Amino acid sequence: MTHLHGVDAPGLLDRELESSTRVDEITDRLVTAIAIGEYLPDARLPAERELAASLRVGRMTVRAALARLVDRGLVETRRGRGGGSYVLQQWPDSSTEAVVRTLRMRVDEIRDRCDAICRVHGAVSRAAAESRTAGDIDVLRQCLDDYRRADSGLAAQQADSALHLAIMDAAHNAVLKQVLLDLEASVSIGAPAHVWGEPVTMRQMELRALGEHTTLVDAIAEGRGDDAEELARAHVAIDFENITAAMRRAGMLID
Repeated sequence: MTHLHGVDAPGLLDRELESSTRVDEITDRLVTAIAIGEYLPDARLPAERELAASLRVGRMTVRAALARLVDRGLVETRRGRGGGSYVLQQWPDSSTEAVVRTLRMRVDEIRDRCDAICRVHGAVSRAAAESRTAGDIDVLRQCLDDYRRADSGLAAQQADSALHLAIMDAAHNAVLKQVLLDLEASVSIGAPAHVWGEPVTMRQMELRALGEHTTLVDAIAEGRGDDAEELARAHVAIDFENITAAMRRAGMLID
């Protein structure tokens, strides 16, 4: 250990160990994000700068973690126009240990944050039912139709995000929208994209969400604030259901 003005300062080895541990943590977080469906196959990951900001680490740490994902065959780097880091596969057996480490450490926090997201989504949907315009209703109906027509997987996830953003916009409250987006980002790196779960249950979940989307949009369009709030809170609980399913697949005990 070196000394600086009588105060212990971290040595080079200490810094290297700390950096390596941080890369391990961010690698696990990204592996888990892909496994539980924050990012689906063919999805483009955010740029290094965006990932570093959302994960609160340096770009070099993110770059090192992404290199590990490439080595594991989870991600590939594409060059040229439209280039970036793209997901190749969702949950090979080699990802399970990372999922366990990440979710076990965060499960109580994730549960509380998902509950908060449900409550705020309810408030946003009530506000949308009270404040929507005819133009908002047209946008919501179009987004609902886009979701209905979307292919299973990434396209459906993207259409789902567009619909939920349209509901936030229909509330006409920028502060409430930002609170919700910040909460979602604290659970999912891919926010406003929602956790999409495993391929084996994905289509069933998408069809369930379609029915719930339809009743929610109807409630907002008809100005039924109580119903909109209740429907939205129940609908967004799908996120924690998918996370719980991932924990079971990883062999974790659920309280």
